[in-house]
Amino acid sequence: MKLIHDCFSPLGVSTITISSMRICPNAQQQYHSRIDVLIDETFKEMISSLISKFAAVLDGVLSKLSRYDEGTFFSSVLSFTVSSLSLSSVLQKPRMDLADTYITFVRQNQDILRDCISDELYIETLFDQWYSSSMKAVCIWLMDRLDLQLHIYQLKTLIKIVKKTYRDFRLQGVLDGTLSNRSYETIYNRLTMEEATAAVKADGGLQGLSMRDSDEEDN
Repeated sequence: MKLIHDCFSPLGVSTITISSMRICPNAQQQYHSRIDVLIDETFKEMISSLISKFAAVLDGVLSKLSRYDEGTFFSSVLSFTVSSLSLSSVLQKPRMDLADTYITFVRQNQDILRDCISDELYIETLFDQWYSSSMKAVCIWLMDRLDLQLHIYQLKTLIKIVKKTYRDFRLQGVLDGTLSNRSYETIYNRLTMEEATAAVKADGGLQGLSMRDSDEEDN
């Protein structure tokens, strides 16, 4: 997963606006207003472009998880393996590399954006939209699988991604009203239900991973 580089120079909207006023000290107020509108629209387009890039990365993650859908060839192979090997050893594989890589991607890009954008209002807008679009994408992915039970790997990966995403964006200042939006609540209820089912069917359940856990993890 590639990081987003050089999307913004380390300037804020207020800095750009002040510069424009210095360049045209004798210009009429209407021109300054037009410049303000242009700056605002430009930043909105940049935010939209970034959100699209971040969404594409998450779509790639969800696409990989789709390979484990119930009834697919890969899922069938794994089911056959379960009958051939001990359940505890199968639950250890595959590892959580996909979730860890995505979480690292998100965190590194959050740091980059913090360094590049000094205007707090636009940072807040960007992070709010990024979080909301991420939860919406996961929610839609789960809604498309209402009639399917999630594979244990799908469940573990989604729980880790959703919990870490919630925690990381909260640390970035996203408010509770946005964090616990309708998409998140839908995701939480579905994953909690799948978790309960997995605990009954699988010896050892999710090995300590749970949607109900508090966010006490250090990483």
